[in-house]
Amino acid sequence: MTFWFFKKSKKNEAKYRLTTDIHSHILPSLDDGAKSLGESIAMLKAMQELGYEKIVATPHIMADVYKNTPAKIKKSLALLQKEAKLRGLKIKIEAAAEYYLDDGFLEHLESGDILTFGENYLLFESSFSHKPYYLEDMIFEIQANGYTPVFAHPERYRYISNPAKEYATLKNIGVLFQMNLNSLAGAYGKESKHKAEYLVNNGLVDFVGSDAHGLRHIEGLKEVRRLDIYNSIFKKNRVLNNLKG
Repeated sequence: MTFWFFKKSKKNEAKYRLTTDIHSHILPSLDDGAKSLGESIAMLKAMQELGYEKIVATPHIMADVYKNTPAKIKKSLALLQKEAKLRGLKIKIEAAAEYYLDDGFLEHLESGDILTFGENYLLFESSFSHKPYYLEDMIFEIQANGYTPVFAHPERYRYISNPAKEYATLKNIGVLFQMNLNSLAGAYGKESKHKAEYLVNNGLVDFVGSDAHGLRHIEGLKEVRRLDIYNSIFKKNRVLNNLKG
């Protein structure tokens, strides 16, 4: 994947220290992220070199594609934790999940067997092209079950055609936003880049994430840190990544 639209500012690089990543696909052989234990270790090393101290792995859980379960995810986590320790890596690894709002989601929710991060934050996503007609209902169910909904990469949804109105609607019902850092570098296209800039400049970002599926995304993070807008993330938003929990 090519990263473009860089506006570099070396004086701003690494001014704000981000120590926790809350969205990654670093566990081996579970989804479209790391394909092997070796690739997972390489990704962990790269994240540690960037100054990260904790990574929250968030494998996809999708009824028709990635039928992961908390038990399966925890087993993969334990394997990676053991290998990381053997390799002398100091970075802490935890696991949650990225839940897709599909027909199986309510079953996961009702079972109570849910993987969250921090203070009961539940990371979720939807189709990129079509807004689920039941989106608000699903969000209500998440909250009714005691979780705080965190919308993964809201800048990437093409069905959001009026950001000012639609982002405000979601915020008003208690949804937190997790923006992908690489969106600011145009990694997902011009539209996502512009929406990411809107989120940052209007103080709508609650979490940032690498959404790393491989080393290419981690390499992109180095460039994002040189962008002028990188510092604006932390100046204009209450970014919660580094909070304990």
